Amino acid sequence: MSATAAELAAIRQAWRNGRRPALALATLVEVEGSSYRRPGARLLINADGSTVGNLTGGCLDQEIVEAAENVHRTGCAQVVEYDLRGDEEAVLGWGMGCNGLLRILVEPATPSSSMLQLLDQTVVLRKSVQITTVVSGPQTGLRRWQVDGEEARGTLIDRGEHHVFTETLAPAPRVVICGAGDDVPPIARAATGLGWEVVVADHRRALLGPTRFPAGTKLTRTLPPVDSGSYILVMTHNFLRDAEYLSAALASPAAYIGVLGPSRRLQRMRDYLGITAAEARLRGPAGLDLGGQGPDEIAIEIIAELLAAARQRVRTWPERQRSGVR
Repeated sequence: MSATAAELAAIRQAWRNGRRPALALATLVEVEGSSYRRPGARLLINADGSTVGNLTGGCLDQEIVEAAENVHRTGCAQVVEYDLRGDEEAVLGWGMGCNGLLRILVEPATPSSSMLQLLDQTVVLRKSVQITTVVSGPQTGLRRWQVDGEEARGTLIDRGEHHVFTETLAPAPRVVICGAGDDVPPIARAATGLGWEVVVADHRRALLGPTRFPAGTKLTRTLPPVDSGSYILVMTHNFLRDAEYLSAALASPAAYIGVLGPSRRLQRMRDYLGITAAEARLRGPAGLDLGGQGPDEIAIEIIAELLAAARQRVRTWPERQRSGVR
């Protein structure tokens, strides 16, 4: 897989803190065959040899650190290649057993690094960025990018003359939880652990104590602005309040809307609101049916479904007609 939200957040934080000067940023740009990670995975290499992120499960970290030292010394980006194919590699080579050819772009992690600046911008602006980076020849490391709705910037690239790596850097999913009951903190903890943003909205001030939720959780008494990278959970356990939140959620561009409780309760809510059109993004009961019991296990089920939605794996969701009390 490409870099996760938690990994990108850690890389951004380490780069911005500067307590350990960063030498280089390594990005997996191409894979032939199998590998532990997929293109887009990243690793920040510090001057003391420590790293943030993950490219190969740790098996090639020392080799990548050496490449980072060379890039830092020359100031020029380069693509390094590791061929892990063939049975003899397991005996004579790194012994990874990934059976793939990996090409990794290693570029200086300076304060003006365009890639790290773009990562920072994605977090601050919560906008996707489409990026094209040259990964061959003397222009290796040059890139062009476009923030949603803005004019493209960077180097003009003739794709016919260069080998390029294209990707979309998206902001971390934002989980908006409508309700702050005792079953909400486990969901907030799990989402925060994945590097996602968490907002908890509840009209009951007494339930919004900051000590109940992980650091960084945004607490509000009204539904906050919602964008297309938001995933809404409706779970106040009050029918009328849930219906109010559901109505607002359906009018928003949220990517996913999940309602806690059995499917028949959601149908009652739809009838109450006069909702007749099908909504593929509307799920009820919220969460994959893994047989979970209690708030902590149900939180795992819900986060699993949100992850499926974020990875656009909707087709893998089972059609469910559960009658549980969630």
